[in-house]
Amino acid sequence: MALSDSSDDDRPLARPNGHRNLSSTIVSSATDKALDRSQPQASGMAGIAVRNGPVNDIMDLDASNGTKRKSRSSISKVSYKEDASDSEGEPLAKRSKSAAKPAASDSDDEPISKGRARKAATSLASRPADSSDDEKPLGVQLAKKKAAIERKAADEAKAINSKEAKSAKSTPRKGHKEESDDEPLAKSSVKKRQSNGASAAKRKSNGVKKEDSDSDEPIAKKAKAKGKAATQAKAKAAASTKDTKKAKSRAATEEEEEEEEFEWWNQAKKEDDSIKWTTLEHNGVLFAPEYEPLPKHVKLLYDGKPVTLSKEAEEVATFWVAMMTPASSHHLDNPVFRSNFFNDFAEFVKKHGAWDKDGNKIQLKSLDKCDFTKIYDHWLAKTEANKTKNLSKQEKEAAKAKKDELEAPYVHCLWNGRKQKVGNFRVEPPSLFRGRGEHPKTGRVKTRVFPEQITINIGKEAKVPEPPAGHKWKAVQHDQKATWLAMWQENINGAYKYVMLGAASDVKGQSDFKKFEKARELKKYIGKIRKDYTRELKSDIMADRQRATAMYLIDKLALRAGNEKDTENEADTVGCCSLKYEHITLEPPDKVTFDFLGKDSIRYNETAHVEPQVFKNLKLFKRTPKTDGDDLFDRLNTSQLNKHLNSYMSGLTAKVFRTYNASYTMSTLLKELASDPRSRGTVAEKVKLYNDCNREVAILCNHKRTVGASHEQQMQKMGDRIKGMRYQKWRTKKMILDLDSSYKKKKGAAWFERDEDLDDEWIREHQQFLVEDLRAKISKKFEKDNEKLKANKEKPMPDKELKERMQAVKEMEVKFKKENKTGKVEAEGKGASVDKCLKAIEKLDARIRQMELQAEDRDGNKEVALGTSKINYIDPRLTVVFSKKFDVPIEKFFSKTLRDKFRWAIKSVEDAEDWEF
Repeated sequence: MALSDSSDDDRPLARPNGHRNLSSTIVSSATDKALDRSQPQASGMAGIAVRNGPVNDIMDLDASNGTKRKSRSSISKVSYKEDASDSEGEPLAKRSKSAAKPAASDSDDEPISKGRARKAATSLASRPADSSDDEKPLGVQLAKKKAAIERKAADEAKAINSKEAKSAKSTPRKGHKEESDDEPLAKSSVKKRQSNGASAAKRKSNGVKKEDSDSDEPIAKKAKAKGKAATQAKAKAAASTKDTKKAKSRAATEEEEEEEEFEWWNQAKKEDDSIKWTTLEHNGVLFAPEYEPLPKHVKLLYDGKPVTLSKEAEEVATFWVAMMTPASSHHLDNPVFRSNFFNDFAEFVKKHGAWDKDGNKIQLKSLDKCDFTKIYDHWLAKTEANKTKNLSKQEKEAAKAKKDELEAPYVHCLWNGRKQKVGNFRVEPPSLFRGRGEHPKTGRVKTRVFPEQITINIGKEAKVPEPPAGHKWKAVQHDQKATWLAMWQENINGAYKYVMLGAASDVKGQSDFKKFEKARELKKYIGKIRKDYTRELKSDIMADRQRATAMYLIDKLALRAGNEKDTENEADTVGCCSLKYEHITLEPPDKVTFDFLGKDSIRYNETAHVEPQVFKNLKLFKRTPKTDGDDLFDRLNTSQLNKHLNSYMSGLTAKVFRTYNASYTMSTLLKELASDPRSRGTVAEKVKLYNDCNREVAILCNHKRTVGASHEQQMQKMGDRIKGMRYQKWRTKKMILDLDSSYKKKKGAAWFERDEDLDDEWIREHQQFLVEDLRAKISKKFEKDNEKLKANKEKPMPDKELKERMQAVKEMEVKFKKENKTGKVEAEGKGASVDKCLKAIEKLDARIRQMELQAEDRDGNKEVALGTSKINYIDPRLTVVFSKKFDVPIEKFFSKTLRDKFRWAIKSVEDAEDWEF
């Protein structure tokens, strides 16, 4: 199938700075045969990234056993922070009585670490689709599994279309309209939800009645709807109790929940949803605070001499100073950053002025002669003093109250009469632009935004927010098709910034809902789309062959379509359709290495296996005379690709494939869990099971991330914590012998042996850590108790009290010294008994297992972006259904912020464990 604008095939597509070496319009049979002859046999791993190889390595948490343990360079700095419920270093008698339920215990005849290694669960990503393929490379297994999922998708598409065709024949064209399968998925799902929740919906208030919109009061303070009377009554009743603050907070939460009862996902779908609102009220934006000039004695030194800067230039100097912190100082070594900053800084000095000690105006000619040290010292001291950690509890509360009071008018708006949370209502303060990757404008000054640059979007009948005194808005408009509240243009890239509703708002929720429903709809067409582009991979028309190849890369390798950029003013980021000759390297028989700057200037550097025909096509697209700078897909652009996709399904674009592939793959994997024995395990095991599925989605959909710099350190800490618990378990067993020596015969001597990696050197080091940790905890508790006394205007405790508390540290040191000398451990705690010790060992076993699961999970995720897949690409309703079906709290998967964002998903399928993507 040729492109609709195939008449333009002989003309080069307009691309900035691109070369004009174009591919031929027709692929000759001679060229095709020549490429076929040079094509070696494929590997059988099409669609799989090479870097996925190590995924099947099961993490051996005890790989370091028998080797010398890494020493703690600074014992007091290492954090062994656990949940408040327990601390492996404390005596048994001092621990919290609450603990997790013990998991199925391993054999008592071996250390738990060995039992774990013996029973280590293989991650889903490493499990082959067919057990008969165990000897095949992981890449082949994953490719086979991916192909099986795609075949299933094609079969499902056929079944859906066949069912719809039959339904269409049996459904009368006129008269009463029955619910049938030929309706769009979105409408069908809405109807089902309406029928399931109709009675409940009647009982709930779907709107909030607002009072006169002409009130001058901030939105947050406006009168609430009459329907809230019951909630307010609860608040008054609760206020009479001693716990007034908690009661008010509880009432406020109930009030907010009542306001959010409007279940838009159960409403009938509008035929025309271009009108986003009928009434809109808000209080505008919150501007950044004014700049506070430096004290007169704090000056910039230029060529060793003090310089008095104008207020505007001085503010820019503080932007540079803010980058001198260890976390940001690497930018100051970037020559582009330095050059851009100094050009802007010198311009500010030239425009607003700078003077020497005699009052003579000067110009700055070299950044190397600028010494910002005095400004930095002042800025750092002020920053440290303002940090909340250095404030008392009362000061923190006062600061928070002041901040809340300042923000209160801007936090919410009234959208169609309903209170909605606003997202980014703050205007970004001025600073230095950093950009992502090697951005050509990094280091430039982001200037302060004034009201004169801001356009307000608000209802015609609403009161327009007042701009700051002496200023006016750029414009005020009443665009009911726009979902933004305010807009302005920033000075660096000329990009427009918008104030939108928050992630938990109805508008954002509806956007997410539509995105996932669009992906669900793609289920019906995916089989035909893949069949068509597979056929067109061999098309004689170059434009069709390029489009088919691009669709393959977008579908199978999850590449973004990519938009054209003005490379002179923006970072040279590309996507599939805008790839250049130099962005791919081919390695026979079927390996393609991509190396380019992707979205947000993040480098995409991946090697993947592709189908033989795709490899052949890419080789064709790179043929001489093409060279660096030439477009790979020179007869295709993103608009043409999306126009072609839209011919299959209304609204279909390249980005829908990423959502569809992630959600459909996750749906398929979750269906397989019914027969997995781990689905009947502990909550921790079920969470890991879900994460294994999530990980496999990220792998098969190529959602990757770079291994974090701190990953190895984090894994080392987790390993240390596990070893600490195993050490405490061994000590507890030794306490049993102190209480009843006959247990050695009953359990066997091997049961009381310590693990090999817990050697004398490690134990002494760990004991030292426990001593230092206890000392730090006592000091912190003493300081906190004194703070409370001061806050209540009581006399603080003397240092003598601290010394008395520190006796516990000395006792611990003496105890450890005696244990190391005698090899015996005395039972700890009041009323110590063998039964209590055995129960303590069970709890430690459960905690060790849980920690090992977490460590294995974290190590498996080091190169996989689970969050990216879960939040942006996997339909959240799948996660909710998993939570319901396997009785795992949704809090294990979604934070409070995500639960607010996906409230529509949680509510819409809360009673539907059989919901399918």
